Parts: sequence; structure tokens; C-alpha cells
Amino acid sequence: MEQMSKQQRITFLFQLIASIDNEEDCRMLFDDLCTIKEVENMAERLYAAKLLIEGNTYNQVMAQGDISSATLSRVSRCVQYGKGYSKLLKTE
Repeated sequence: MEQMSKQQRITFLFQLIASIDNEEDCRMLFDDLCTIKEVENMAERLYAAKLLIEGNTYNQVMAQGDISSATLSRVSRCVQYGKGYSKLLKTE
């Protein structure tokens, strides 16, 4: 069996996630891959990004979610300069 490099393993992960076509299968994979706390943290970051994209202030986001100011700052930088949040969380 050929060993995969770290980058190949990451690509394998992303390809698998991209191939999932329903919420139930996605939920089962994340249940196997992550702890409940890790999934909760990712969900909180995604929700914070959504709120920021919708125009909410830091204080409004912190009041609506369970996120630290340090994590919110990182999410905000990703919303401003990153690639994923703004593309995937488009406002209508």
C-alpha cells in the first residue's frame, strides 16, 4: 500500500466531504471524524461569519452566539480576506 503525504491526506478529506450529497451522510462522517465540541465550534464560527456578512457588529454577533472575541476576530479576518465564507455564505 502506497503511503499518502500529509497534503494528499488533506486532499482526500476534502474530496470525500465534497462527494457527500446528503445531510445524514455528512452528519455521520463528522460524528466519526470530530468530537461534538469540535463540530459545535465549527458551527459557531460559521454562524458568526454569516452574521458578519449580514452586517452585524462584533457586539451583536457576540450577543447572539457563544464565541470568544479572539475567535470572532479570526472569523472576521477570514470573512474580509479569506476565500470560503464570502463565496459560500452569499447574502441575498
